[in-house]
Amino acid sequence: MPPGDLSRPSGGGSPPGTGLLDRSRCQVGGVNQNYSSRAGTPYHIQIEDRGPIVDRVSEQEVRRLSLIVYANYGEPNARIVHGADHDFPDLRTHEHNRFIEQKIQELAAQSRQVIEEKENRYVARIKALVREYYATKDEATKKEFEQANAAFPFVFSRAWMEMKADKSSADAARPASAQVEAPEEIVYPLDDELRERVIEIERLISALGQDLSRLKQQGGADDILLQTCRKLVTRAKESLSGREPLEFSTRRRDMTRGSLMTTWRQVKSRLK
Repeated sequence: MPPGDLSRPSGGGSPPGTGLLDRSRCQVGGVNQNYSSRAGTPYHIQIEDRGPIVDRVSEQEVRRLSLIVYANYGEPNARIVHGADHDFPDLRTHEHNRFIEQKIQELAAQSRQVIEEKENRYVARIKALVREYYATKDEATKKEFEQANAAFPFVFSRAWMEMKADKSSADAARPASAQVEAPEEIVYPLDDELRERVIEIERLISALGQDLSRLKQQGGADDILLQTCRKLVTRAKESLSGREPLEFSTRRRDMTRGSLMTTWRQVKSRLK
């Protein structure tokens, strides 16, 4: 098995007499849960306990829960709209198994909240696009809200009904030029390995941001480093947007991951 493979166990069985569980007993049942959003979109929440593994980003032994959320579940246009790894200490005890079971239920509840927040942002964006199109007749704007209708028809329907209901409200009277920022789109491939790369890049972006903020507070972040990190994170987010051909984006993601890793380690080395 190649070095750093996420499926590689973090060590073998526990030594006799230690009171610790064998790694094979450090996995609890996950979650496969259907959920219908407020707008009526069918979702599926999947949480898997990966057990003890070695994280190939930090190279630390962790207990990992992997989360995936599918939208339009069971339909031809089904897609993954959210994915994340949640790591916890690799403690091989019955008590820690119970803790992980609790965390799985908490993550399932948080996922439902994430779904509703995402749809609220889409509703606001769709309403702004429709108003802008009726004011400007811009074809690019029309194409964007038509794509939103195809991808999330229930969300589009909710936005349309809300617009009809609040025609006389202050919200409806808002100038057509007012802009609502497009929700940040991340494409999660169905292929497990490619999706792991996307989630790793997301995790590196987050880790780099947190450590860079700490470094700034310590006065150790110069303008060149800050500019480098901004450009790198911008390119990284672009590589996750799905706007590039698959073959190119796969190569670029590998390069982006390597650059993020190098820069993150440089930032960590400067922390006091």
